[in-house]
Amino acid sequence: MLGRYERANNGEAVVEYGDGTMRVVKPGSFVRCAVSGIPIPLEELKYWDVELQEAYANPEAVLKRHAPGIREQKSEIRNQ
Repeated sequence: MLGRYERANNGEAVVEYGDGTMRVVKPGSFVRCAVSGIPIPLEELKYWDVELQEAYANPEAVLKRHAPGIREQKSEIRNQ
């Protein structure tokens, strides 16, 4: 049976994002992508926004958050 601390490490973490660093405020094993909602294991977390305090699963999620119309614009340009 898992102890209280071990159970907490298997859940969602609360993280404070800084410039190139992050600080775990509440222990856990993952955070959720702010765009897709998918869990991101802390050891795989590479993308976040310091001002918005959000984590992102991949570069595409970053683009969706910060440049949401970029795909549509590229598609329109190709169709012209």
